[in-house]
Amino acid sequence: MSGTSVTAGIDCGSSAIKVAIARSHVGEGGELLATSVQRIRRRNVHDVARAAFGEACAAAGVGLPDFAYVASTGDADVIDFATGHFYGMTTHARGALHLFPAARGALDMGALHARAIKMDERGKVLGHRMTSQCASGSGQFLENIARYLGVPLEDVGALSMQAKPVEEVSSICAVLAETDVINMVSRGMTAGEILKGIHLSIAGRLVRLLRSAGAEGVVTLTGGLAADVGLIACIRELVAKELAGPKKKKLAPIEVCAHEHSILAGAIGAALLGAYRHDQLLKRGKLALAAGAALAP
Repeated sequence: MSGTSVTAGIDCGSSAIKVAIARSHVGEGGELLATSVQRIRRRNVHDVARAAFGEACAAAGVGLPDFAYVASTGDADVIDFATGHFYGMTTHARGALHLFPAARGALDMGALHARAIKMDERGKVLGHRMTSQCASGSGQFLENIARYLGVPLEDVGALSMQAKPVEEVSSICAVLAETDVINMVSRGMTAGEILKGIHLSIAGRLVRLLRSAGAEGVVTLTGGLAADVGLIACIRELVAKELAGPKKKKLAPIEVCAHEHSILAGAIGAALLGAYRHDQLLKRGKLALAAGAALAP
């Protein structure tokens, strides 16, 4: 008989492992019980996944026998203890909808790529586009530049917002873009001005990506860069300019929204989709391997 279940979603990205534990009742959404985010850095990724999962379990006060389903997303090969797997595009759409129920689009801004998603009121993906350029539009590129400038990653957004409008970093190649930054430093530009230029450049590509995917209405920002207030401000600035420009009648309105749990959208979506899959398996009499058994040493 279907009902309430406790599930976990584990999103294995290229730079961090994100875990969300939820209590769900199919048809009524889910309640987030606990989360965990751990940077991989130079650690063994399997160990990081286990550690992040254990941290979330301790915070939620649950143990292995309590889970109905443990879903992975992202790099499936890393999570060797999951009950099942979901594609990242699907989990980010479902997680984006959970964070903002009015959302009809999502913009996943990860460490290595960005992905724009158009979806319906159920979180079903209707269209998507992914960046095909070099890594100069990614979180990893921005982190590398911050390191070169000697700026802590958590200060990047604030410094950018305080800077006056400056020239953008035009290169789509990460190597050439880094050369642009070196030239900017030699010309005496401040770290804030340089970061502002990078943000404007990345924001321009992301807005074009959203338009290409056909996203409109409320768009939830997901992924690690969704915590960068400077980048968010630039995206909103460019969208506002579009909607006030000569082509405004041809453009659908877009409202970009970020949430404190935006980085966890993929993991949240996986947990909620895991609850749905578990319910469907129950109804069909094909209950999957218990999560506790899959997770046992």
